[in-house]
Amino acid sequence: MTLKKQSIRKTMHITVDGKELSKDELITLSEGWSEVQENFFRKMLKQGGHFRLQGKKFIVSLEQRSDLDSNGDKPVTVPPLPGERTF
Repeated sequence: MTLKKQSIRKTMHITVDGKELSKDELITLSEGWSEVQENFFRKMLKQGGHFRLQGKKFIVSLEQRSDLDSNGDKPVTVPPLPGERTF
């Protein structure tokens, strides 16, 4: 079982031994992994960090989510109506 393109998001930057790899390169690299190694890699994709797998040094860095909408603006918060209770 190998990785799929869907499991690697565009907000992830993955470097292997100092070289940033594309999705296709990571998929071909994952073909030689065991199921345990693949599950470990998927967990590291979610949290990011530095780790070694089959003697190669991986660095997974995640972009921080911003509080901007699709237009690049901050979300609009509607003020509460007069007399409305907040809980």
